[in-house]
Amino acid sequence: MTNLRFAIFGTGFWSRFQLAAWTEISGADCVALFNRTRAKAQTLAAEFNIRAVYNDPEELLRREQLDFIDIITDVDTHSAFVALAAEYKVPVICQKPMAPTLALAEQMVMACRAGRVPFFVHENWRWQTPIRQLKQIVASGVIGVPFRARIAMITGFPVFVNQPFLKELDQFILTDLGSHILDVARLFFGEAESVACQTQRIHRDIKGEDVATVLLNMDGKMTVICEMAYAETPLEHDRFPQTTIFIEGDRGSAELSLDYWIRVTNEDGTHARRYPPPHYSWADPDYDLVHASIVPCNANLLGALRGTGMAETSGDDNLRTVRLVHAAYRSAASGETIRL
Repeated sequence: MTNLRFAIFGTGFWSRFQLAAWTEISGADCVALFNRTRAKAQTLAAEFNIRAVYNDPEELLRREQLDFIDIITDVDTHSAFVALAAEYKVPVICQKPMAPTLALAEQMVMACRAGRVPFFVHENWRWQTPIRQLKQIVASGVIGVPFRARIAMITGFPVFVNQPFLKELDQFILTDLGSHILDVARLFFGEAESVACQTQRIHRDIKGEDVATVLLNMDGKMTVICEMAYAETPLEHDRFPQTTIFIEGDRGSAELSLDYWIRVTNEDGTHARRYPPPHYSWADPDYDLVHASIVPCNANLLGALRGTGMAETSGDDNLRTVRLVHAAYRSAASGETIRL
């Protein structure tokens, strides 16, 4: 089967790892890069032996024969690039968060739907090895029917060092990290009926919130608490970027704890096993767990582009996560529970 040809839009911090992850799976070749600063794109192109570099996205789309584009630019540019891809009838993968506002996210989905252009969102967090394993365990029924869960990503990691632009976001942790954590809640438990949220700002030199607590009522029978923090507490440094999850069922419990341990407790006792992610030589050691999850995410989206599988995170699906994020912001601003 012929490899699909694609271009990457954006050659900043995350693009190098995204591109390296594409090289781990067969079936896709990156043939062009776009970046507003041409020299930045040329550096990445030389590293990965990519022949074409552009600083004009429309010129790239006119000149290259592409099967899809992979957008890895800042969130404020996503909608314009997705609209451009829809205009040129090129399938598109877009990084999360999809857009800075719910209205823009809805427009992106509608534009691709109207143009019959496949649209996917690169939501890799759900593809982490221990999270996928925990999902299988819970789905097996060994803890019975879940009725309450806690999902947390609390870290002292200095995230602003590698990504200083995050300091300038008016809305920070719920869009950046909440997009991931709320998507994981949906992966495990489906859609929420209501959202209640409180936020805080611990760093005084940032614009947005760096701590958030979200309470989801999934169906009147399931409660999910989502906790996230980039407060940079020194004792929490080693947690990055590990998500911990504790799920209570009517026959037992399942827990994903630090260092990738999963413990299942039911009438048969407690059984524990460690599920570390694969390691890739190109991964940043500080982001190893997350970088490893890019590979299966890309593989899933590639299968959808080829027509050999279904994408878990289509634009339509991820729009539900975007709605949750913005409902959480409305709740935090009003102090009220938001019904969905």
